[in-house]
Amino acid sequence: MTAFKQLVFSGVQPTGNLHLGNYLGAIKKFVALQDTSDCIYCVVDLHSLTAQLVHDDLADQTRSITAAFLASGIDPKKHIVFNQSRVMQHAELAWIFNCVARIGWMNKMTQFKDKAGKDRENASLGLLAYPSLMAADILLYRATHVPVGEDQKQHLELTRDIAQKFNNDFSSRIASLGVGVEMQVGEETVNGFFPITEPVIGGPAARIMSLRDGSKKMSKSDPSDLSRINLTDDADTISKKIRKAKTDPEALPSEVDGLQSRPEAENLVGIYAGLAEMSKADVLKEFGGQQFSVFKPALADLAVEKLAPIAGEMRRIEGDRAYVDAVLKDGGERAGVLAETTMKTVRDIIGLLQG
Repeated sequence: MTAFKQLVFSGVQPTGNLHLGNYLGAIKKFVALQDTSDCIYCVVDLHSLTAQLVHDDLADQTRSITAAFLASGIDPKKHIVFNQSRVMQHAELAWIFNCVARIGWMNKMTQFKDKAGKDRENASLGLLAYPSLMAADILLYRATHVPVGEDQKQHLELTRDIAQKFNNDFSSRIASLGVGVEMQVGEETVNGFFPITEPVIGGPAARIMSLRDGSKKMSKSDPSDLSRINLTDDADTISKKIRKAKTDPEALPSEVDGLQSRPEAENLVGIYAGLAEMSKADVLKEFGGQQFSVFKPALADLAVEKLAPIAGEMRRIEGDRAYVDAVLKDGGERAGVLAETTMKTVRDIIGLLQG
């Protein structure tokens, strides 16, 4: 091999309703990347077990995420859409990566500290180790690019660290098997089997905040439904939530710098920018000096125009359970072929006996 084939991988957990932040921060990027890359999009149902082992409706939540992918425009025939637990090699590679990664790396993960809180001794081992599973999700397909939000950058850095350590530790074995790509690590050249995956971050609305508190990320778990716009919300509900969104009494500034120390204003401008596919600066050129009494109705109209059709299509697809299950089965079979190809080589590199 002389280079890694460009491939995009990303996944979404099946926990709760998807919202505007998921759409602008992830799914909208997924759709756009289809035009330039081969893509694999996964409903990461195994990840949903880390914080809550028992779910009443995990299967239906998995179908719901899949419906959102399809309703937003992801093509399951040209690309691959599947749920993680169908492909056993995710868990197999995660175990190997548990042995590659260091405990110190895991202890530094900000999300583990946040989710475990003061009761970290009672947190599940899965919560501590799930970045290894995330690395396995990505590297099982030797993905070169991953669209991630700001809050996942640290986990992608860990994925890169795991790939680099594996490549370093097994460089001579990878070379002898003829399955690697020469890559530079500092002043040293190693034979790498796994790519050093690059993040795809950007856009004016990479991080969407709560409609009730501009200092907090929009979240499925927020007790107030007014804090988020769900992808299943109808037009009236979308409009109502934007009208009720928290703001400040000042008019919108004419320059982006004027949004500093105004988190709610910056969030709403960012949402408009993300939906309209324009920069925050261009939004402020249009609305600078205007009061929120003018801006909010314009934002509501735009949000309804962009999101209401997705909500309607999502509800239609969710109603056809057989179709959703068929998409996931087909995607799982295609992903499984790729996954086993990778794992056969990984087993050879490590020296595991296989018949």
